[in-house]
Amino acid sequence: ACFDEFNRIDIEVLSVIAQQMLNIQSAIIQEKEIFEFEGSQIRLDPTTATFITMNPGYAGRTELPDNLKALFRPMAMMVPDYALIAEIRLDPTTA
Repeated sequence: ACFDEFNRIDIEVLSVIAQQMLNIQSAIIQEKEIFEFEGSQIRLDPTTATFITMNPGYAGRTELPDNLKALFRPMAMMVPDYALIAEIRLDPTTA
């Protein structure tokens, strides 16, 4: 699953999501085939993954609670420098 603009969600909802994600991750670590989620028995796909995107620093963005931060690995992205990439690709001495 991929949740876009994750830090636009209200802090109260993020806290609930953190508990749900912890439940799912615990079931994966314990290699369970079926686990209880919000009162229902759910079959677990052990290859599942969850990704979130955030744009920090914009107005209206929420800081993630620490218990939710602990469940995800941070990764930074930036806009590629297309001119530099083209220069390197077209330079015959870098072939």
